[in-house]
Amino acid sequence: MKIAEASMAVQAGANEIDVVISVGKFLEEKYEEVYDELSEIKATCGDAHLKVILETGALQNCTNIKKAALLAMASGADFVKTSTGKIQVSATLEATYTICHAIKEWYQKTGSKVGYKPAGGISTTEEAVKHFTLVKHILGDEWLNNQWFRFGASRLANQLLSSIEGKEIKYF
Repeated sequence: MKIAEASMAVQAGANEIDVVISVGKFLEEKYEEVYDELSEIKATCGDAHLKVILETGALQNCTNIKKAALLAMASGADFVKTSTGKIQVSATLEATYTICHAIKEWYQKTGSKVGYKPAGGISTTEEAVKHFTLVKHILGDEWLNNQWFRFGASRLANQLLSSIEGKEIKYF
């Protein structure tokens, strides 16, 4: 179903596809099945970017988060994203730390850059700055642009605009 949906979206003009990793299969250690599914989705994407959502809050620990991130990148992910924001635990600092180190390791081994998107639960300027700082510290300044780093936090936009303007902004 995921492969068909991705294909239809690309045919309709989508230039980015988001897909949630099969968390159940991952936790059952069916890594090859997860890899095959993501690889097939990537193949259907053509020139469209594939963002793989790990749903880090469901992965139980940093070891699983790192394994899932590396599996996503090996499958062809152009971006690794923490969460859909639909579960209670989403983009934690621990997840950002772990995923950024996995991305750095992947880049050092392959020379292939992968983007990062912390998403879900980031709603204050202070939280955003902490995630930004981790990305800067671990991956460096070259990742600090919208090609390689984005926030997925709808509540955050108004907070950031308000912090910049020094007054309450309700744009979104």
